[in-house]
Amino acid sequence: MSSFIIQGGYQLQGEIMPQGAKNEALQVICATLLTNEEVTIHNIPNILDVNNLIVLLEKMGVNVKKIKKGSYSFCAANIDFEYTQSDDFVERCGELRGSIMLIAPLLSRFGKAIVPTPGGDKIGRRRLDTHLNGVVKLGGNLRFDKEKQLFLLSAKKLVGNYLLLDEASVTGTANLLMSSVFAEGETTIFNAACEPYVEQLSKMLVSMGANIGGIGSNLLRVKGVKELSGCTHTLLPDMIEIGSFIGIAAMTGSEITIKNASIEHLGIIPQTFSRLGIAVQQIGDNIFVPKQEKYTIDSFLDGSILTIADAPWPGLTPDLLSVLLVLATKAEGCVLIHQKMFESRLFFVDKLIDMGAQIILCDPHRATVIGSGSKSKLKGMTMTSPDIRAGISLLIAALGAEGESVIHNIEQIDRGYEDIDIRLNKLGAHIRRIS
Repeated sequence: MSSFIIQGGYQLQGEIMPQGAKNEALQVICATLLTNEEVTIHNIPNILDVNNLIVLLEKMGVNVKKIKKGSYSFCAANIDFEYTQSDDFVERCGELRGSIMLIAPLLSRFGKAIVPTPGGDKIGRRRLDTHLNGVVKLGGNLRFDKEKQLFLLSAKKLVGNYLLLDEASVTGTANLLMSSVFAEGETTIFNAACEPYVEQLSKMLVSMGANIGGIGSNLLRVKGVKELSGCTHTLLPDMIEIGSFIGIAAMTGSEITIKNASIEHLGIIPQTFSRLGIAVQQIGDNIFVPKQEKYTIDSFLDGSILTIADAPWPGLTPDLLSVLLVLATKAEGCVLIHQKMFESRLFFVDKLIDMGAQIILCDPHRATVIGSGSKSKLKGMTMTSPDIRAGISLLIAALGAEGESVIHNIEQIDRGYEDIDIRLNKLGAHIRRIS
């Protein structure tokens, strides 16, 4: 297990380029299994979750070539189906949340797929109903192996149907979208997630020969085709990393420019940071965060305390609530952070309280932050990262705190952020990685 040693209180300055989007990468890499032809993907981030998925595809028989930094080609002409039924495959999938999106390609190509309990962050219940129920409506058969705790899916052929999703799940929508491209007839997916990354997956599938209508909306119509061809695809910059960099600039009172942020795909993220009093300026396709001595939390028009909550796109992504919560500790004023989706994602606030923050954890989903501005500062301490987003939030808190902090289990941060210590140190941060 590795750790970060952070010397807090240093201001940062300069330009930084966001990595390719992690969540999009996991979707489109799985989609390469839908064709026998070569697919080239650019701007792939060098992070643990993505690297582990690439290794898993290689073990499945996919011919993976690294073209240059961030660019890979994938050719899934010779898949080893027997490996996809092995204990090693199940174990690797169980450690990686993104592997859930292998269901569609395997079911479409081989008529069988094994689904272990999802891996990834321990942030609460992450059910598979949307994925599995949708596949069953398309003609799949579902069986549960109670002894091995595995879902076993099979299908002689998939047939288009009307799917009304019980939740606007991003990975659920991606899975059902990929399941539908070969399904006989037309599939309608209503209440689909419409995040930019689902839109990107849809555009990639269309470039491969899929017939998809309603891209970018919550109503997708897919007409099944016989086969898909190869293509070239480039990932969007990671909106969560962009939000994290805005948070780092604000927490350390720094002046940072985030280059090539693809602002049109950020939704209300800049606006939400502005509600905490943080200046977020758009210069072309760059985001400039100027140095601020203080910032003040907004309130509702009637003067009541501001509430920031996650919501399906175009609402606020839940992955940034932890970052916003940390920033609120430095602002002046009060805000209620409402994490609706995951019931364990706010449990890291006890570490912030130990650092000196004034936070009331109302219940597993809500926390009230009383920001005291410059009147008090967080104090450095030793802590452990429980998941990706809490990990980066603790790093942000440590960068703005007085004294030295130690963060253990930084492999969680490495799962979602490429060389974060090296990149921030180039801006003036003092972060040391130790084993």
